[in-house]
Amino acid sequence: MNILDTIIQRKKEEVKASKSEVSVQELKDSAMFARKSFSLKENIITGSGIIAEFKRKSPSKGMINDIISPLEVVSAYEKSGASGISILTDRDFFGGTAEDIIKVRKHIGIPILRKDFMIDEYQLYEAKSIGADVILLIAACLSPAQVKDFSALAHELGLEVLLEIHTGEELEHLNPDIDLVGINNRNLKDFKVDLQHSVNLKNQLPENVLSVAESGIYSIEDFRFLKEKGFNGFLMGEYFMKNENPGEKFAEFVSQVSM
Repeated sequence: MNILDTIIQRKKEEVKASKSEVSVQELKDSAMFARKSFSLKENIITGSGIIAEFKRKSPSKGMINDIISPLEVVSAYEKSGASGISILTDRDFFGGTAEDIIKVRKHIGIPILRKDFMIDEYQLYEAKSIGADVILLIAACLSPAQVKDFSALAHELGLEVLLEIHTGEELEHLNPDIDLVGINNRNLKDFKVDLQHSVNLKNQLPENVLSVAESGIYSIEDFRFLKEKGFNGFLMGEYFMKNENPGEKFAEFVSQVSM
């Protein structure tokens, strides 16, 4: 069993527990469920294209940054020009919680991506109820039929969809309700990073699809390489979070790539 299989197995247990504690109707009745979502798609087109991530740890790197509160970090990201914010809500493997989104939602005016392993429609209602604007659907752990159903429901709820792929076979998961396609430079099964593989895969996307380079962007050179290859967006977390002051590092990065 690889790490992705382990995560999904645990996620099924989490979702089952959440369903027993809070009903879908209760999620619909939450204060933030009716709010109008911000558009990550529009922000990527008109802004820096960078989705700056708040991430405490990962299975491959262990603890990256043990900052408890995300507000100071994501506020700094927004101030320095992030097109959107990505917040990990997986507790066991990434050290995040839904509370991380709830705590920052009222304080920032840009889209929030709930980054988690979405395997059940319940999680989409949950994402809407905590103030997320975008959900991540990972092709490696969903069938094309599931992606189609989840993305249709997301749009019904006013959420945008970022589909993450890593192989040519996963292009089959594309459907008209996908707003952005993220190409993970890191293989989720063995965690190897290959930027050129991502470029090759991007070139197989339909022309009208916005592409987001995800993970494994460790330098300004990596960023510029991917931008030159036509990527519209860039999801970056570890590069900033491994620093004592992630927001300051992000501001420095934006300043350098804008030169």
